Amino acid sequence: MSATTHDVEESLQPIPEGQRTTHLSGQFWIWAGANIAPINWVLGALGISMGLGLADTLTVLVLGNLIGMAVFGLFVLLGQRTGTTGMLLGRSVFGRRGNYLPSAIQAVVVIGWCAVNTWIVLDLVMALFGELGWVDPAASNVGWKIGVAFVIMAIQVAVSMAGYKAISAFERWTVPPTVVVLVLMSVVAWFQLDIDWSYAGPEGTALSGTERIVAMSGVMTAIGIGWGLTWLTYAADYSRFVSTSVPRKKLYLVSALGQFIPVVWLGVLGATLATKNGSVDPGQLIVENFGAMAIPVLLLVLHGPIATNVLNVYSFSVAAQALDIKVGRRKLNLVVGVLALAAAVFFVFQEDAAQTLDSWLVGVVGWVATWGAIMLVHYYVFERRTRRFDHLFDAVGSKRLPDVNGKALFAFAVGVVCTWMFLNGAVPALQGFGSRALGGFDVSWLAGSVAAGLTYYLLARKSHKQWIIRQQEVQATTAPDNAPAPLAPTA
Repeated sequence: MSATTHDVEESLQPIPEGQRTTHLSGQFWIWAGANIAPINWVLGALGISMGLGLADTLTVLVLGNLIGMAVFGLFVLLGQRTGTTGMLLGRSVFGRRGNYLPSAIQAVVVIGWCAVNTWIVLDLVMALFGELGWVDPAASNVGWKIGVAFVIMAIQVAVSMAGYKAISAFERWTVPPTVVVLVLMSVVAWFQLDIDWSYAGPEGTALSGTERIVAMSGVMTAIGIGWGLTWLTYAADYSRFVSTSVPRKKLYLVSALGQFIPVVWLGVLGATLATKNGSVDPGQLIVENFGAMAIPVLLLVLHGPIATNVLNVYSFSVAAQALDIKVGRRKLNLVVGVLALAAAVFFVFQEDAAQTLDSWLVGVVGWVATWGAIMLVHYYVFERRTRRFDHLFDAVGSKRLPDVNGKALFAFAVGVVCTWMFLNGAVPALQGFGSRALGGFDVSWLAGSVAAGLTYYLLARKSHKQWIIRQQEVQATTAPDNAPAPLAPTA
């Protein structure tokens, strides 16, 4: 009996080749839609608010994302190659139950992102409603904010519940109109608002020397290299639906450009607008400059969190199932919707708490860089020749998977510590002594990834060869006659 695509997605199982797609437009629009969101122009304005000039901000934005998205593309290819989700890939690395740790972290992080992406547009929506005369923009409008948050959350949960095809179709049909609005906004901003393209920072207080380098390193972590890295854990969740017959180079380029173009575009827009008032507040940035375009901008703003959060809601469900939570994906979509809505409503009453969490979420690049480095070493060095991954779906106790890989977990701990040591976050708890010793210079993503990847390679290179041999022996005695070829040992 053939399973439907819906059945395949409801619980974790390999995506059969016959149910994968050969069309890449869905991949492009999924990643583009996820990044055409207000949070990206807010982060684009970050460099200006920190005292950097426009040229420095744009340099870090472009170069950082070239590197970050290049790494992101490698994780997209892992999804196509394995047919499995990002969190399940960790079972070969951290162990069948050792993988619970990164899976739990991912589940919590996506709830946080879902809440923040919803909350961050509420003030902007109220400002646009005020421009239309629907509300008093000077009032608190708590009821309106909660109502808008509820509608946004309901839509994104409904789309996610319908599965990958619905997500792909939603992005494919709704992103192009928002791109048109974005083009209009960009034209107005860059040709009618008299942007100072030579802006070098606040007059008389422009950063220079060490302070300038420190600020650039912080922007690099927030929306340069760091932004691309934050998507590593999501990549395989959606590229697993792409047929292995699709050329890897095409998939890589389409997915990486789907991320790179909107992130840089919105980042440049946010940075150029911020040169006029130094603000990173989306309401102030947009309403002051685009009040006459309130309705189309409102549509863009409301679409932003939905297009991003359908991925957060969906990825929460597959991360939770990687924890062996025996609940269907649809029910888990409802769970994350309720939790994220509750958090977003809390932020409405606790603005300081929301800003602190937002700063912390930007800092989660630390754990992702660490996790990503270990995964790259494992799948692009140790298992670069492996073509069969059905063992990732084995139950607890499988002889084909280690139960807990202490070496990988130790490397993960080393990476997280090194990341914190060189992190210069917005709150004291995220300011490591290594960064302080360097005058605030932030190389957290580099320190964490290098430390974790190198530690894992040195600890696991010998034992992994022995594990491959044992796994081949197990597969040889249990695989049916028509099973795919067994794992090929790496050199």
